[in-house]
Amino acid sequence: MITYLSSVYKCPHRKDNMGNHSEYYIVRKRAVPEILRKVVEVNKVLASGRARTVNEAAEMVGISRSSYYKFKDDIEEFHDTSGETALSLFCEIQDRKGVLSEILQVLAGSGANILTIHQSIPMNGIAGLSVSMQISEMSEGAGIISSLERTAGVRKVRITGRA
Repeated sequence: MITYLSSVYKCPHRKDNMGNHSEYYIVRKRAVPEILRKVVEVNKVLASGRARTVNEAAEMVGISRSSYYKFKDDIEEFHDTSGETALSLFCEIQDRKGVLSEILQVLAGSGANILTIHQSIPMNGIAGLSVSMQISEMSEGAGIISSLERTAGVRKVRITGRA
């Protein structure tokens, strides 16, 4: 399983701090030195809030703070989203208690991963709802839309983007 993105392709638009083009390789987790895997773990500990400082997180993971700072900009975890599609929808919904909750249940039931959500202030009892989500390529965007259209309190649904 490919797990980490380490320092197959040149990125012509990104340069390092010395003006050189950056190069990256995709490697298997087992080929990544333990110290680099621990740097990734420190980042996870910090992001989760389990530690407030780099020093605390580094201690929890078992590396020195200086090792973390030496490699922190050189490695990050790779998340493969090649089997997913981004879908953006706009819905007109009634200003009624529980409508948004029902919409979110429909999306969760379809396996969608919500990326962004914005609801406007209701005017004349109707609010605009914009939702961007990741869906698997196997998921049918049309099936999600028809499920939303059948949801009580949803007046209109339209796709505003797909990537």
